[in-house]
Amino acid sequence: MRVILFIAMTVLLAPVSAAPVVTYDFASEEQEALFNKLSNELRCLVCQNQAISDSNADLAKDLRDEIYGMLQQGKGEKEIVDFMVARYGDFVLYRPPMKPMTWALWFGPAIALVVGFFLVLRIVRKQRKAAAAEISNEDMERLKALQSEAQQMHKQDGAD
Repeated sequence: MRVILFIAMTVLLAPVSAAPVVTYDFASEEQEALFNKLSNELRCLVCQNQAISDSNADLAKDLRDEIYGMLQQGKGEKEIVDFMVARYGDFVLYRPPMKPMTWALWFGPAIALVVGFFLVLRIVRKQRKAAAAEISNEDMERLKALQSEAQQMHKQDGAD
């Protein structure tokens, strides 16, 4: 029974179709290395958390083809990246440039971490104060009496 269940799950969870692998012919190894670098540094706009080199989306394939075509035309890395940013915006870059429009991306996580730390610190302090305020005067007197009893017993044990 377990074998049948395993086979059924494997068949159901297996990918239905696989995208064909597209190969490109490059004039030099440097050109191929630049293609691979750009394909790994540019974000798929459909998948969002995948590089275009890893994505099977049609747009990612089109972007790879566009990069290949521009490399064949003799364009450099800066020209290709500038073209992609002009066409799709800074979102296409995994490492957006430092400018006012992207400050939230660069500084947002650190600010959120600091603010969260101070909020947690404030909550802990409030809870401590509330716990200390809950002890009544009567309880404080009993606590002091118990402490003095314990000290007297300790002194008596030491004297014996």
